Amino acid sequence: MESQSMSAHHELDAIMGTTSRIPQLLSAEGFLEWKYRIEKYIKMKDFKIWQSILRGPIRITTTLEDGTIIDKQVENYTDDDFERVEEQEKALPTLTIALSPEIAQGFREYTSAKASWEALIEVYEGNEHMKQSRQHMLRQKFNMFNYVLGEILENQLQRFITLTTEMSSTGVMVTRSEINKKFLNSLPKSWDMNVSVIKKTKDLNCLSWLKRW
Repeated sequence: MESQSMSAHHELDAIMGTTSRIPQLLSAEGFLEWKYRIEKYIKMKDFKIWQSILRGPIRITTTLEDGTIIDKQVENYTDDDFERVEEQEKALPTLTIALSPEIAQGFREYTSAKASWEALIEVYEGNEHMKQSRQHMLRQKFNMFNYVLGEILENQLQRFITLTTEMSSTGVMVTRSEINKKFLNSLPKSWDMNVSVIKKTKDLNCLSWLKRW
């Protein structure tokens, strides 16, 4: 049991990331959370690398006397030029190691971090029609959310937080009142008295007992 617990802990670290471990994209379902976390992680480690991912490849150039712009020879690079090249060279490997081997294999054709990043977004977020379909699906899951027989409250709350977080990241607008009311209504029968008291004595628009809101 201890080894299983440690294995699960390491897998969670791989997905969520730590200050010393980059978050990994392991599945399509986890893309939105990974997208959020990978941006924060790279910015924390080196903001310039994140800018390089967004900006894309740059040319190191020099201008001749007649005004012609040509690529600068490496032997003429300044320290600033080398720093810019280094940022660019780090960007793609940084992004690549954040992908599981199975996912990374499908994006090997891209030779710049910017192209790879944009391809990941296109594949896993999709076009506007796909986004709307995902939003509709999440709204349905929210409407149907309920207690699962035998489930402890902590697990139910975690499922609910995961769902509402995904809704928020995909642009599904839900008021605090809707969120609080939905969770209260999903609680098991044993909570009926508590739910009744909360609804009578609390403003669901302001209620912050779900710490996330």
